[in-house]
Amino acid sequence: MIYTVTLNPAIDYIMEVERLEPGMTNRSASEQLLPGGKGLNVSMILHHLGIGNIALGFIAGFTGGEIRRSFEAMGGKSDFIELREGISRINVKLRGVTETEINASGPVVDSGALGQLMEKLDSLKAGDILVLAGSLPASLPDSLYSDIMTMLSGRGITIVVDAARELLEKVLPHRPFLVKPNHHELGEIFGVALKTREEVVPYAKKLQERGAANVLVSMAGEGAVLLTEAGEILAGEAPAGRVRNSVGAGDSMVAGFLAGWCEKQDYAHAFKLGLAAGSASAFSDLLATEEEIRRIYDVL
Repeated sequence: MIYTVTLNPAIDYIMEVERLEPGMTNRSASEQLLPGGKGLNVSMILHHLGIGNIALGFIAGFTGGEIRRSFEAMGGKSDFIELREGISRINVKLRGVTETEINASGPVVDSGALGQLMEKLDSLKAGDILVLAGSLPASLPDSLYSDIMTMLSGRGITIVVDAARELLEKVLPHRPFLVKPNHHELGEIFGVALKTREEVVPYAKKLQERGAANVLVSMAGEGAVLLTEAGEILAGEAPAGRVRNSVGAGDSMVAGFLAGWCEKQDYAHAFKLGLAAGSASAFSDLLATEEEIRRIYDVL
């Protein structure tokens, strides 16, 4: 079974605006309310591709109830932990000529709730896949992903980490199966600006040297690069298309890669399906459907 962890999920309140004028009353052309969070996005794309999975994480209050309701109405399966206080966050996404995001902080996660999560994770079995995705609430220690991997070490559990900076660096000694920074996040770790696929390769290798088995680097319109544990370097251009929604594209790439890996245990197939899934979500108003993903896969 695949499990995804989203420690600070949200309701994404997406508003289309023709023109945003600071200091003025602005009116939206359309609105959407969707369950949001990197792990939830991974779960939903996996569901679209026919790969069973369960989403874990924390929810709170009436907004938490809506996250669960809407996520499961879309076909997702969850085993969320309900916090006793606070409310899950609402993140505002403004889409116009450019995209602007305002992300809230989210509720406090108490020690009892954290203990419940660790108990759920402690029950994972050999052959399971765990996806740790996104940032941590301020109330949780920045060593949490590393602590989880320490607890699960040696059990035959495949772990994927999609996180930035310190969170990513802390898990590398535990040899995650896959890490998925974007090129900006990879550059921030080493204090460089990375713009081309060729520039990404030596720094992705540094992550391998520090422990990551496979490194998948998403690069938006520049495509992606995969360095495999077998020493292969796979690079691909993004297909042509109009970007409608960059939110969730990187998460879709992770899900596509995992779906491809589960299908054939082949890195080339997994990389191609990951690139197709990320591109398809970028070209869609919502997370991509299987039809949209497979259509792009066939032309890559």
